[in-house]
Amino acid sequence: MARVILTGSLRDLAQTKDTGPIEIDAADVRELLRKLEDRLPGIAKRVEDGLSIAIDGDIVADPLLEPIGADSEIHFLPSIQGGS
Repeated sequence: MARVILTGSLRDLAQTKDTGPIEIDAADVRELLRKLEDRLPGIAKRVEDGLSIAIDGDIVADPLLEPIGADSEIHFLPSIQGGS
């Protein structure tokens, strides 16, 4: 199962002091978000509102259909803004 690491403001959705990963069985990011939303209502909206998604250390530009491996590690990160 893929491991989702929640940090910062997303951790409060889990309503637990456990800081370990959440294990989810999902084929792609879209399915992962749907399953996370079932467990942690509100997380999909927070991700859509400006978080980047890193899969196995690589930030994915258009992640919804990005495949997730059985041993993948997923992080939600603040989006990086460009300079002027």
